[in-house]
Amino acid sequence: MNASSKIWAGWTWLAAPELWSRRRTAGEVVLALVLGLMAAGTEELTGSAGLRLLGVGAAAALLSLLRRRMPAPVMAVTAALASLMSGFAPLLMVVGWSAGRRIVGAGRALVAFTVAYGLFVGTMLVDTWSEQTPMTMVLLATLFFLATAVVPGLASRYWTQRRTLLHTLQQRNVQLLRERAMVEGQARLRERQRIAQDMHDSLGHQLALISVHTGALEVDPELTPRQREAVGVLRDASVTAMHELREVVGILRDGVEGPAPVDESGRVARGTAGIEGLVEAARAAGNAVELRCKGEVRALAAAADHAAYRIVQEALTNAFKHAPGAPIDVELRYEPDSVVVEIVSGAVGASAPGEVVSGGQGLTGLRERARLVGGIVHAGPADGGGFRVAGVLPYGVVEAALFVAAEDDFRQQSPKAALGNGDPVMDWTVAERELAMGGKSSGGGFALGCGIALAALLVLVVVGVFGMFFLVGSVSDGMIDPAQYEQVKIGASEEEVRDQLPSGDTITTTGLSGKGPKEPADSKCLVLMSSEVGDSIETEPVFRFCFKGGKLIEKKSYEVSR
Repeated sequence: MNASSKIWAGWTWLAAPELWSRRRTAGEVVLALVLGLMAAGTEELTGSAGLRLLGVGAAAALLSLLRRRMPAPVMAVTAALASLMSGFAPLLMVVGWSAGRRIVGAGRALVAFTVAYGLFVGTMLVDTWSEQTPMTMVLLATLFFLATAVVPGLASRYWTQRRTLLHTLQQRNVQLLRERAMVEGQARLRERQRIAQDMHDSLGHQLALISVHTGALEVDPELTPRQREAVGVLRDASVTAMHELREVVGILRDGVEGPAPVDESGRVARGTAGIEGLVEAARAAGNAVELRCKGEVRALAAAADHAAYRIVQEALTNAFKHAPGAPIDVELRYEPDSVVVEIVSGAVGASAPGEVVSGGQGLTGLRERARLVGGIVHAGPADGGGFRVAGVLPYGVVEAALFVAAEDDFRQQSPKAALGNGDPVMDWTVAERELAMGGKSSGGGFALGCGIALAALLVLVVVGVFGMFFLVGSVSDGMIDPAQYEQVKIGASEEEVRDQLPSGDTITTTGLSGKGPKEPADSKCLVLMSSEVGDSIETEPVFRFCFKGGKLIEKKSYEVSR
């Protein structure tokens, strides 16, 4: 990622919360206006006009804007107003949804909804009190409040808890991945310390013996000058190997016991500046090595510079072991975007004498070292025989990427990227507080689901009870017994008769008028059902009372077909 991409990504990350806040505020304002217009329009349909419409619309809009910060008080006020003015009914559903989502704690939510229900029923009874129908009003109010406030609140609460649980699981998974990476890092540090100790104990001892013995041979008077020079090269190589071993041990122990001091002169000697020294040492050992440098010399990053040195060193070592005496060409080319290190050894007719010790990991290590700095290494047979090792290393600094197994990465399993990529560790008290809305028990979600089902069942029961109550009332408004029929006398005033009889305005008497004997001319008739059962299941006994001129002029008892 280049600098401009990083700046754009950083700006987007910083601006995202502000953009989200602006969008939410705009959405809340639009919703408040819509609810205000709906409230005013509903009131206008019921016959209100003038300042009342403006006041209802403004109050609905204001309560909608306050429902997030004060869910319980806003729900109580909205419930009280909804029972007096039908324009607040849509707002009550929105407020119930918001209160179910934002009131923390099941006990507090229960208290808030209970208070709102009491205010709703109480204000409705005070406003429409009738000694004949108090239970009817209570049933109607209960049914309305359950449908517009309780059911939306329970559904919102269940949905919010489910979303919070999924979000919490995503964040916890990311935190577990981060903690696992930390544990793996600590394990690597311990393993590096163990490897450093083994290298110091084994290789250090062997190199120390080589240095002591070569030092003793160098001062042996029986050696020729040529032999002393060769022994001096061996002793210098062993001393250099000891210094490199100490540096490697210090790197392995870095972060465990504190880094060892680094010899900067030695670091420079083990970069591209030290390749010439490697070639000179190889020539002093009797090998035909030629060094060529092309292009304008440019500085490399420390890791890439050291990788170039190691490529030449490993290639020369392999040539010494596998092709002793063969000519070696070392070329260092500075290209516009990278440096190329190429070592080509010639072919030999005879194999190397003695046993060749090789671990088979040198080239693998070179490839890994080059990959870590963003480069590559190629090794293989050269044209015309021999062997060729080439490395391409960039000038810039490239960081190695860290990988997480896809089967363990929750972000690879979710359609949306999970949070936590470098974010602070999650505050689990927030998630626990949100999940506490459903109670502290592990079955809070199950209990909430049961609550929704119970509320729906309660609504059905209330509807059934209200339907039965309405049916019984309808039957009583359209039925009399034969004794009442006999008590009514022809010639009595219409007002007196109607006061003694039911109104007949009920669904049970629908379709009875027009059946039976012909009605007197210019009369108005009241048809009622009989409380007694007819002689046949196919007929229904009825009573008819006809009025004309304010008096009862006729009453008849007959049966009609069902």
